[in-house]
Amino acid sequence: MAPESLTTPPPPEPTKDKVRETIERASSSSFIEQHGAVLSQRAQGSSDPVHESTNAINETSEYANGYHFPPKYPVKEQLSMGIYAFWDFYNTGFGLFFTAYALNVVGWGFMLLLLLLSAAPQMCWVNGTYNCDDIESPRRLWIEIDSQVLTALFSATGFGMAPWRIRDFYLLLRYRINGDRLALRRLAGVHRSWLRLEGSDALPPTLGPKNIEETTVPYDTNNVPYPLETISDAPPTGVRAPPSKLWKMDFIAWLNIWYIVFQGFLSGFMWALSRYDRPPWTTGLFFALTFITSSVAGITEVVQVLSVRAIEGVPLTKRDIQRLARDKELGIPHYNNIKDKDPKEMERKKAEKKARRENLFFFRAEKAASEGTD
Repeated sequence: MAPESLTTPPPPEPTKDKVRETIERASSSSFIEQHGAVLSQRAQGSSDPVHESTNAINETSEYANGYHFPPKYPVKEQLSMGIYAFWDFYNTGFGLFFTAYALNVVGWGFMLLLLLLSAAPQMCWVNGTYNCDDIESPRRLWIEIDSQVLTALFSATGFGMAPWRIRDFYLLLRYRINGDRLALRRLAGVHRSWLRLEGSDALPPTLGPKNIEETTVPYDTNNVPYPLETISDAPPTGVRAPPSKLWKMDFIAWLNIWYIVFQGFLSGFMWALSRYDRPPWTTGLFFALTFITSSVAGITEVVQVLSVRAIEGVPLTKRDIQRLARDKELGIPHYNNIKDKDPKEMERKKAEKKARRENLFFFRAEKAASEGTD
């Protein structure tokens, strides 16, 4: 078992010049791993660990370990890189299955949308009578076929992922009802890409799954996911993200459970009743509820992952390192953030957007007040 955390003063941080020399000597293919190993050895070689990870970035947005976020590539290069990445993903077994599944969802879903919009008027003729709502019309028949296929596709993921979603919900309830800290740590291990425990931002920045079992650096196990090897990777920036707000985990877990419930109702109505005796409102209602719950849960989790990456950084590829070095020689600037944008300009646009919203709100309020007095 790893030792409990101790209160020890931090050692002097390595100078930027030495760290930059280490980065330049590191090979491009293992830049992050070698750099993390150098910092880990220095931390272990000293009697005191580095706890003040928030000091790893200075006023000029340069990190103490020399890390720089990947540069923003031109649109043409981004498309090329995306195509090559998709091809590599497609050539895996899961990639082939996922592509076929996604194409079916998009294809059948788009066809259902066209049918609902009556995009094919010729499908509304029944025995010489034009009636798009006739249950015997080809339009209504193909709406039923589309709905059945989409229900089966959504059930494959909805019920297929149910055991893992129920597991997350069970662990969350154990923590919320019984105060089981181990259950929360297990949950943090499952969602290691974004869920950060209270106190995890004080962990040594070099601590990761590769060295946590052998490290001599003291830390509090309550701040680390369980099992220990599920801890998040050592942040490339040397700065750990702040603790996550647990209500967001509640939000995602409850939405996933409701998605399973709504999918069960949808499947029950679709498969237990025929199109002649099924209430027409059931299909649209439960299709909408399953789509909303699954989409909101997924979007919320993606936003959390991106916010953590914006703080902890992402590993650099060989292409990233070469582009940064080339652009530095050419005098092409890159801002050291995940969006590669000027922070001041981003804040200015954010303030302008907020001001426009406030002005619109006051304008509508004044208009409503003036109409009320007339």
